[in-house]
Amino acid sequence: MVTEVKKTSVDPNETPAIQTSSLTKTFGNLIAVDGINLEIKRGELFAFLGPNGAGKTTTISMLACLLKPTSGTAMVMGYDINREPYKVKQIIGVSPQETTLSEHLNSMENLALVGHLHNIEPNKIKVWSKLMLETMGLTDRAKDQVRKLSGGMKRRLSIAMALIHDPQVIFLDEPTLGLDPQARRAVWNYISRLKGDKTILMTTHYMEEADYLADRIGIIDNGKIAALGTSPELKTDIIETHTMVVYAWNLTQKVIMELRKRYGIVEINNGTMTISDKRLDFKDIINRLHAVGTVVRSAYIKEPTLEDVFLKITGRELRT
Repeated sequence: MVTEVKKTSVDPNETPAIQTSSLTKTFGNLIAVDGINLEIKRGELFAFLGPNGAGKTTTISMLACLLKPTSGTAMVMGYDINREPYKVKQIIGVSPQETTLSEHLNSMENLALVGHLHNIEPNKIKVWSKLMLETMGLTDRAKDQVRKLSGGMKRRLSIAMALIHDPQVIFLDEPTLGLDPQARRAVWNYISRLKGDKTILMTTHYMEEADYLADRIGIIDNGKIAALGTSPELKTDIIETHTMVVYAWNLTQKVIMELRKRYGIVEINNGTMTISDKRLDFKDIINRLHAVGTVVRSAYIKEPTLEDVFLKITGRELRT
């Protein structure tokens, strides 16, 4: 059963960019995608967050008409993926998990190749290629063979290739997989520029990536959407227990026992006190510590994370 929080309102007069209906894919006895029902608004950046093998790539492959559903269907900008796959392919751009770049060609030539496949006029290809390279920060590497580019540059070029024909919907499958933190952040910045103008469906197993980029997040595991909402909604509505962290000196057994009677969980580790409960009274805790002579060095309420949400929903840590 999907945990959905505070459904984002959709204008009834506006057709969703993507709408799935019981979308399912099986491989023998393996259910890779299990009856997904989802709506993604136009101009929205939606992230599928989940471990490898959760069904993220399989879902994108079906939506991009690269894989036929076992049952169910989906509409992409009003076109049915089962009945109108060629119409769908004309309006989407795909940056796959494994980059499909021609290593012996340079950046401009790779973009031109994709442009020709989409029957774009040569003059437009040249103009749009320059624009894409500028957008992705690759202008100075336009004539370099792809084999000479770094991993981060290749990912940015892959995204540029997905954009060369000016698609309405973009699928980004693990766009920063295997990149170092600096390169990952650079790719985030370029993806952020596309928000609002394009509808983007992105898959990731990086918590911070979904948190930073997505308008809404669907947590997917074992082929099902387990939770759906914005990052703040998921954190505040699903995580009921709050945690306070206190760094202190002179913690006595008496005050610890008093706090344990009042709050659900009180743990001590090398002068660090962690207090967890559905309701925390920050002022009460500090006052009780001060009253018995405890020196409080610092204290704060720990904000819930997407990892906390994932643990709450699935009962285990996110596998990478």
